[in-house]
Amino acid sequence: MIVFPAIDLKAGAVVRLAEGDMDRATVYGDDPAAQARQFAEAGATHLHVVDLDGSFKGEAQNRGAVEAIVEAFPGRVQLGGGIRTRADVEGWFAAGVARVVMGSAALKDPEFVKDMAREHPGAVVVAVDARDGMVATEGWAEVSDVPVIDLARRFEDAGVAALLFTDIGRDGLLTGVNIDATVGLARQVDIPVIASGGVKGLIDIDLLAQFAPHGIEGVITGRALYDGRLDLAAALRVAARA
Repeated sequence: MIVFPAIDLKAGAVVRLAEGDMDRATVYGDDPAAQARQFAEAGATHLHVVDLDGSFKGEAQNRGAVEAIVEAFPGRVQLGGGIRTRADVEGWFAAGVARVVMGSAALKDPEFVKDMAREHPGAVVVAVDARDGMVATEGWAEVSDVPVIDLARRFEDAGVAALLFTDIGRDGLLTGVNIDATVGLARQVDIPVIASGGVKGLIDIDLLAQFAPHGIEGVITGRALYDGRLDLAAALRVAARA
């Protein structure tokens, strides 16, 4: 199971939000590239980066910071936030991003996302962000009337690399991963699932790792790392047993 340390970007700084609320941001640093190097030194081979401003604006807002991260991090960078056009997708791949994450586009223009997944096998991730079981978009500012499982099933056989499932109500709150919902989704689709939202410590990594055979590809963790509640090297060791 892959552990993805998270670097969320707001105005070029490394931040974490509570429940996706831009007004509830905690700043953890002003040098994203240095943070990426620190994660690499701890053993991370994958990184999850989010352009938070881009999520709300609908287009890249932290390009310089992302490019600096890609240059600094020797592993694979997965990027989300405001990626909604062919030019966005191809531009980020050209910049060295390994996988792009699309959420709003997946709900509003699924055929486009499927086309991108077919053209770039293994490099497109669909974000399935849930608030009370319904899909949220536009940086989580809008909640649709589409159930999570319905959106996920639209992308079966489309060649997407993974589904990134986030329980928004737990994100950034250190309340523990929603294991039941995450594993439940993984069992209902044939697409690998990446867990996100609420990781509070090593117990979450251990629990998720036990469900790796059921389709859990990885887990994203941010605030627990920044607050010192989770040791990345230890998390990587536990995940490697899956």
